[in-house]
Amino acid sequence: MALPFQTSLTKKRSLAVAIDLGSHSTKGVCIQRRGSGFELLGYAVQESPPNDQQLSADNLAAHLKSVAQSLGAKTKQITLLIGVDHSLLRHAEVPMVPVADLRLMLKYSSKNYLQQDLPDYVFDCHVLPPRAGSNAAEPQRTQKCSVLVGGAKKQFLDLLQEAARGAGLITDQVTPGLIGTANAFEMALPEAFTKEIVALVDIGFNHSTISILMNGELRLNRVVAIGGHKLTGSLAEAMGTNYAEAEKAKLAMSDEIQAFMLGLLTPLGRELRASIDFFEKQEDKTVTQVFVSGGSARSPFIVEALQSELMVPCRNWNPVSFLNLALPPQQMGEVEQTSALLAVATGGAMAAL
Repeated sequence: MALPFQTSLTKKRSLAVAIDLGSHSTKGVCIQRRGSGFELLGYAVQESPPNDQQLSADNLAAHLKSVAQSLGAKTKQITLLIGVDHSLLRHAEVPMVPVADLRLMLKYSSKNYLQQDLPDYVFDCHVLPPRAGSNAAEPQRTQKCSVLVGGAKKQFLDLLQEAARGAGLITDQVTPGLIGTANAFEMALPEAFTKEIVALVDIGFNHSTISILMNGELRLNRVVAIGGHKLTGSLAEAMGTNYAEAEKAKLAMSDEIQAFMLGLLTPLGRELRASIDFFEKQEDKTVTQVFVSGGSARSPFIVEALQSELMVPCRNWNPVSFLNLALPPQQMGEVEQTSALLAVATGGAMAAL
């Protein structure tokens, strides 16, 4: 399901480095093809540079260089995955024309196809297979097809390219982070990916996202403006303590904290449930499971609270479970706790491989 909308990738790699540029923390992985399987050679989690108008190519270059060095990768090629602050991912119905023509159509007529003026955006498209019951015999000149559209501002993509060059790296792909999560899930849980209707919930720092997959196809994605930062910040305010202490309390989850967190999680659960309701009404299908990733997924209480709100079985999942671990000794003992953060980066690396 790879959807790179800025790419120089000409062939599949045997070694891939993917860097997920989150709003709070940057996550990177280095994955190598080994026979019929794959090995995780290293991962990195570092605090992101300030994500504001002052973000410079020099600052971002230093950051990318630091992450790449932490991974110890013996390649300069990287895949960059960008979050919902800097990318969009939409479904659209478009004329059945070559993808190169679709890019131009979206560039000059984004409002016609995406219901939004998006000047100075770069787009790419992934054509979805015809659905059961579609009229394949319809004349091609009048036929339409469903596509998944990825987009980002050209100015931001140029900044990424300049920063990568400044770090001595080569950008193979720039991809929406939402695609990375789905790609990792396909590898980690192929049976559920292919045969079930599931929702992937990723609880990020500023936002949470929900992607609904039906029989291996991404059918819906939504962004909710509630993330781990709001949960911890509200908890710190209620406790009268600092952010770091509130984060520790959130992970420890005493009975008192649990009662307070339920109130904070209710709005998130309702927003996610609304997305599931919309999908189920449109498709006349039922979501059977919800898989949760992101830092907050490490808390069993948070996963259980979402299950109560969503009324669908919820569980966390390990995005690197399908990989053989060839990690440095100091990372072997930490990877189980860190893995929930690596879904986006892992999926980006697998797209390159």
